Amino acid sequence: MTTPSSPAVETHGLTKTFGDKRAVDGVDLHIRRGSIFGLLGPNGAGKTTTVRLLATLLRPSAGTARVLGHDVTAEPHLVRRRVSLTGQFASVDEDLTGRENLVLLARLLGFAGRAARARADELLAAFDLADAAGRQVRTYSGGMRRRLDIAASLISTPDLLFLDEPTTGLDPRSRGRVWDIVRLLVDGGATVLLTTQYLEEADQLCERIAVIDHGRVIAEGTSAELKASVGRGVLHVRLADPLVRPAALRFLAGHLGEPVHAADDPAGLTAQLSDPARAASAVAALASSGFRLSDFSLGQPSLDEVFFALTGHPAETAADNGEGRG
Repeated sequence: MTTPSSPAVETHGLTKTFGDKRAVDGVDLHIRRGSIFGLLGPNGAGKTTTVRLLATLLRPSAGTARVLGHDVTAEPHLVRRRVSLTGQFASVDEDLTGRENLVLLARLLGFAGRAARARADELLAAFDLADAAGRQVRTYSGGMRRRLDIAASLISTPDLLFLDEPTTGLDPRSRGRVWDIVRLLVDGGATVLLTTQYLEEADQLCERIAVIDHGRVIAEGTSAELKASVGRGVLHVRLADPLVRPAALRFLAGHLGEPVHAADDPAGLTAQLSDPARAASAVAALASSGFRLSDFSLGQPSLDEVFFALTGHPAETAADNGEGRG
């Protein structure tokens, strides 16, 4: 029986195989209504396949999933009435104008002509697209297309909105505007399941985050809980000479006995510390061993560092698990 306090999404052992590949491998989720829940992981981790299962676009190979109280296998029609999905790629027609796209979709959803036009204009204004409403979508920027795509998902306001990597490829300003839209949706009572490979995005938006890799949930919690799980502090070191970084990494890892990895900066190293007080001795040891430093700092772990600690590889890379993207 569905109650207001029941979860928006609940899965147990959710599994999807493609041939001998397990794209989703026993995923357990519990998502509170009225929240933003993040599935964080690189391309190929299993995020998109999980969303497709929950949106009833794929049938599970094993396990169970209930969305808004309805079983996705036994009651897919009831699930579809209450959810909406914005995928990784724009689904609007580039030959139509922004307004024509929204009016067409509204008519397909049963709106009468006047009501369809009114709903289209309402959404165009809300998504800051009113000035471009009469232009063909092919002339829109990437950020404008993405906002139109999300607007199309909201013609009939869903109880649960799946956003599959909604800001991939957008510039920082457009990404921030999409974030604002997502927050407004939740303020209005919707639940959002967001998949992303952007660690900052999960940190900014999500009440809880499930880290997924190779089809499995390997950690779940709030951003603060995930960060705390891998250490109390992170030492960032920048070497004066990038060529000595491999030797410096080996030295620092041996000195600390804790994880050390190469940063995106070719001269940078990052070390997770269970005791932040050890940072000073680590810096001194590097310097006394002949490794010249141009900069160093001690801070809290980022979700990027959490992902590396949990998986052993950065968030932007992953082995293909057979599902394609996501």
